[in-house]
Amino acid sequence: MSVTEAAPELDHRGVGLGVAAHVVWGLFPAFWPLLDPSGPVEVLAHRILWTMVLMAGLLTLLRGWGALRTLSGRGWLTIAAAATVITVNWGVFIYGVSIQRVVDIALGYYMSPLVSVLLGVLVLRERPNRAQVVALGIAALAVVVISVGSGSPPWLGLILAVSFGVYGLMKKKVALPSTASLTGEGLVVGPLALAFVIYLQVSGHGTFTSLGGFHAAMMVLAGPVTALPLLLYGAAARLIPLTTLGTLMYLTPTMQFLYGVLVNGEAMPLSRWLGFGLVWIALAVFTVDLVRATRTRTRPGAEFLPTPAPETR
Repeated sequence: MSVTEAAPELDHRGVGLGVAAHVVWGLFPAFWPLLDPSGPVEVLAHRILWTMVLMAGLLTLLRGWGALRTLSGRGWLTIAAAATVITVNWGVFIYGVSIQRVVDIALGYYMSPLVSVLLGVLVLRERPNRAQVVALGIAALAVVVISVGSGSPPWLGLILAVSFGVYGLMKKKVALPSTASLTGEGLVVGPLALAFVIYLQVSGHGTFTSLGGFHAAMMVLAGPVTALPLLLYGAAARLIPLTTLGTLMYLTPTMQFLYGVLVNGEAMPLSRWLGFGLVWIALAVFTVDLVRATRTRTRPGAEFLPTPAPETR
């Protein structure tokens, strides 16, 4: 690269915000056990409820309700679909932590960018380039290796990867600021979560008020813990390139993987090591291609070059 084509200096604040977001996400497996002995469904309900309350308050402070008031009926249907998918994602994540399958969770989030590419091909009719096809093929082989070794597919990780990919696809269809979008999703599923929490308390099966102040505080904290990394990520996305942001996302599943292996002591037989190794190779191919494509598009004169296949996350 010549001096005149030097890449712009990265915004260190943006990198710091992106790292902070992914570190918080990476620590999620350590947070949800603090809500024991509440069951996964009760924890999920409180997570949805307090996230809705927090985001509604934040949107009020930002005076952003106008974006939701002017949203079309079709837009609300898309928001409802996104809310349903992310509820499944959150619920499976909490369930996976509760049964100490954090390595499977990490596998799901390692595979999520590749699933996003696959959804772009299948749903948006995007044309994958050669590197993306190779990465998808290696990832598919990884799933086969893990499935054969364990006797069944890694369903938990696959559900997380697909639900997160579909959620991203839904979010692309509604042009809303992230704060308004998350608030809208909360307004869709939040009343159901509130009704379920009330039912648990009235029927005597809830733990919110029966296990002391610390437990209640942890349940309420599920809202800020959910919203904080989303807000940090949104701020980082405005300051640093997609390539940098996409590379940082591997921090989250790496921290989760290390937590599952080193803290939980989850089993890692040879077949799983081989499967994860293939996933890491697929991600390396994908990331190198992303960096190459981004440099091509940002090089002086790149506007006269053929546009590569769209990248999805």
